[in-house]
Amino acid sequence: MDYIILDIEFNGRKFASDLPMEVIEIGAVRLDASLRQMDEFSSVIQPRYFSNLNRFIKQKTGIAQEEIDRASGFPKVIADFTAWLNRSEAFLLVTWGGEDLKRIVFDTRMHKLDDAYWMAADYLDLLKGFLRYKNVTNDMSVEAALLDLNIAASGSAHRALDDSRMTAEIFRAIFDKLDFDNIQQFKDTYTNAKERRMVKNAIRSMHAQNIIPNWELLVEHYLKGKASSADPRKLAELQAVFAAEIEKTQPSVAGKLG
Repeated sequence: MDYIILDIEFNGRKFASDLPMEVIEIGAVRLDASLRQMDEFSSVIQPRYFSNLNRFIKQKTGIAQEEIDRASGFPKVIADFTAWLNRSEAFLLVTWGGEDLKRIVFDTRMHKLDDAYWMAADYLDLLKGFLRYKNVTNDMSVEAALLDLNIAASGSAHRALDDSRMTAEIFRAIFDKLDFDNIQQFKDTYTNAKERRMVKNAIRSMHAQNIIPNWELLVEHYLKGKASSADPRKLAELQAVFAAEIEKTQPSVAGKLG
């Protein structure tokens, strides 16, 4: 089993837009089963919708416009990256958070490419693993985690290859403390954190008022006008959050869900 430490950079926009965010750089390092680095992958990507990088992205990443202008597009780069990944007989993607794989899946779909390879890829969210190891809840940057572990940061933050190298250092440092039962695959979500938190807060509010939590009651009095019910996938996801929270906070009424 090889470990692929993956990082991506994607473009941001100064103003809201219905056009998608786009991956502009992929960086990865391959570690063998002994955690020795075997090789690396690095490529910038020419975006389709926003060919000119905004000032924030230029300052954050240090990527020059000229570098973007002469880069290949996403279909070519993702094909090269997939071929590089397939040099491993088996691999586990390791990311800092869940955004990297999500953005690759979304860009794959945007370019009307088959997403089956990425939907089936196993990955470990090292950020969550690190937070469990430290028994903290607040998100932490790669640089902050390195500082916490007394590991000197190297390279440039917010360049994909340098970030993947630094993430690899964290992975090595806490490898024996990680729970590999938490390996997962990308799953589409139709709700956001605010909506899921709304459900949890509603349950707490009902408990405080000595009301047995009920799904229909929650929809009518807590979600109406605040969370769109037009998409049945969103409602199903929120109801799953509701059921899981009930199971956790009041198992005795889990079988009485409305």
